[in-house]
Amino acid sequence: MSDVMDRPNVLTGKLFDLTGKVAVITGSSRGIGKAIAEQMAAHGAKVVISSRKAGPCEEVAAAINARSAGHAIAVPANISSKEDLQRLMDETRKAFGKIDILVCNAASNPYYGSQLDIGDDAFSKILSNNIVANNWMIQMVAPEMRERKDGAIIIVSSIGGLRGSEVIGAYCISKAADMQLARNLARELGPSNIRVNCIAPGLVKTDFAKALWDTPAGEERASSGTPLRRLGEPDDLAGIAVYLGSRAGAWTTGQTFVVDGGSTC
Repeated sequence: MSDVMDRPNVLTGKLFDLTGKVAVITGSSRGIGKAIAEQMAAHGAKVVISSRKAGPCEEVAAAINARSAGHAIAVPANISSKEDLQRLMDETRKAFGKIDILVCNAASNPYYGSQLDIGDDAFSKILSNNIVANNWMIQMVAPEMRERKDGAIIIVSSIGGLRGSEVIGAYCISKAADMQLARNLARELGPSNIRVNCIAPGLVKTDFAKALWDTPAGEERASSGTPLRRLGEPDDLAGIAVYLGSRAGAWTTGQTFVVDGGSTC
């Protein structure tokens, strides 16, 4: 009982409180990344909005600041550029002093078709942007998290990493690799109290996946195999990210959380 009493967040209902935390979220000008940024800010975090184009990033940051002044900045960055990503981390520290939470959400999928026909450039781009860039970012934030003995790293993977595909095979390979990246780093960083986890969404109604749901027939077909009989919305993924970044997820690491309306069951 005394152990519980020593943990005030357990008793005050603040398990999901992110006050004082700083979160960098890539691909956060729209879709899942935007929803995660908005919810983390709503739970008290300072958030960094990042994607390739400055304008959309600034719009999202401005909307968050209109609700919670000073809680968001925009730092555009291309995940294919290690220099851009280092600048993203540097600008975050300059503005907020530290990085507590890293959400690796941005990804690429420039190819739709047979794995047997994919060109080297497309395959390399998918693997580089979806795996290597995540490792770059983690390398950039891990030292300060180790020094503080606290941190949360979240990689947005996909249920594609759990099953095969005849048309997005390379993307699925990269997302399976992200799950293993999280497991490896959870083992390595766990002794420093740094948690590393994946979120694996099903089909979510975002621009990234628009080709799969952007007609009434397509949406009906895609949702018919889901027990909840609907596709995901970006906000459906934000809650698990808040959990993983907060005190609520303090004993959770090396895991992949499937959030797919039940489609893989």
